[in-house]
Amino acid sequence: MAFTLPDLPYSHDALSSGGMSRETLEFHHDKHHKAYVDKLNELIAGTEWENASLEEIVKGTYQDGAVAQNGIFNNASQHWNHTQFWEMMGPNPGKIPGNLEAALIESFGSVADFKKKFTEAGVGQFGSGWAWLVRNSQGGLEITKTENGVNPLCKGQTALLGCDVWEHSYYIDFRNARPKYLENFLENLVNWENVASRM
Repeated sequence: MAFTLPDLPYSHDALSSGGMSRETLEFHHDKHHKAYVDKLNELIAGTEWENASLEEIVKGTYQDGAVAQNGIFNNASQHWNHTQFWEMMGPNPGKIPGNLEAALIESFGSVADFKKKFTEAGVGQFGSGWAWLVRNSQGGLEITKTENGVNPLCKGQTALLGCDVWEHSYYIDFRNARPKYLENFLENLVNWENVASRM
């Protein structure tokens, strides 16, 4: 089946007041994400993955321990990652729902400590990649970071929150200030209702 670029769940300028500009979304969603979708469709045509679901492709083509992943995986995983990323943000972040807040406090000591550790994970990811809040296979919450397009599906985890720390995600608005981008993401952009719904 051919994959398609999903529409943003809000307008291109909906996140501007939260620190993510229309220009960033036009480049990041309309160009970068679209390129992953188009390349994925090209690479799977005529292969065993042609009619597989996105999750099946990500899990089936991931090579644990590989220094570099294959092209099908890279484009499938980045399509999956970005589809989640758009949904994990919103123009009205709101308060953290009680069940999620309680889980964060139980796992990390406080919401402030969770945000500090999540930011540290994103800043500490050398080169391109992602920072994640996941539910691990034991059911507990954990902060992880992954290189390039690798995501929690590859590790048997459930993604609750992910932040793209590839430069194309933040360079227009924050230049090379990745820590400021991550702090702003947590304070002004996360759709906490969406995160809580993934628990």
